[in-house]
Amino acid sequence: MTTPTPGQGPVPHAASLRGAVDLSALKRPRTQAPEARGTAGAGADAGAAAAYIVEANQESFPSLIQLSAQVPVIVELTAAWSDLAAQLAPVMEKVAREFAGRFVLARVDVDASPGIAQAFQLQSVPAAVALLKGQPIPLFQGLAREDELRSFVNELLKVAHANGVTGRAGGAEAEAAAEEPPLPPLHQEAFDAIEAGDYAAAAAAYRKALAEQPGDNDAKAGLAQVELMQRLESADANAIRAAAAERPEDLQAQLAVADLDVAGGHVEDAFARLVRFVARAAGDEREAVRARLVELFDVVGASDPRVAKARQALARALF
Repeated sequence: MTTPTPGQGPVPHAASLRGAVDLSALKRPRTQAPEARGTAGAGADAGAAAAYIVEANQESFPSLIQLSAQVPVIVELTAAWSDLAAQLAPVMEKVAREFAGRFVLARVDVDASPGIAQAFQLQSVPAAVALLKGQPIPLFQGLAREDELRSFVNELLKVAHANGVTGRAGGAEAEAAAEEPPLPPLHQEAFDAIEAGDYAAAAAAYRKALAEQPGDNDAKAGLAQVELMQRLESADANAIRAAAAERPEDLQAQLAVADLDVAGGHVEDAFARLVRFVARAAGDEREAVRARLVELFDVVGASDPRVAKARQALARALF
């Protein structure tokens, strides 16, 4: 069983999906709330549990992304044919009931919603991924014991509290998330283009938004994310990694593998690789790597502690 430590530092951005994996294809206007399970008990207990134990699918997933700005969401990725998933499910529900709405447990059948599995780069079921302010944080794959789950949840809640996500499922915060105002027109145009797979049009919309409002940090972050998606759109991951290993001094090979690492969730590896390159490079190559690092900082999010750490390392490498 693989049980990586929960990630840290989700970024406040009501309309952006950045971080460990690319969820932009799942971002659509809110159509419906996730379907409540109502399986945690009878009467009032069942009603309470229904607020924080839900079944989700590709149609309802955007509402979970929105809700994660107010309440932490743990996505349980499962399948009817998996014996391990059947063993994990009651343990997940038990822990969710113990925390009584401090996080939402959303169960997703990956066979019924393959787009979600693809967005999370799912390797096997069961697996669990947290959402905080729209940013996915891998938790574990395979089985997990009750004590391990509680540990994951407690760490997740610490990160959530540090980032202002302190609501409870079913409370006023969840209602506020449901009433989130529409996106600015150019931002909506960009997201519609992303959904259609037209990254060039999305980038153009973000650039127009920045031309109108240079201080639009959401547009800046969105543009950085879309440009990353453009660079990786037809990339061969195996070829990129082989080239980077064979040619450690090759600028383009190192930039490409750093892009791949950020998209795959290996954020610290990507940052460390490029900081090392900056330290030994000079002239135009050094500036090119510095500029790419700044773009990737925008992808991950300025308030992410991994970005703060990498900024400090970059400053030391430059000066």
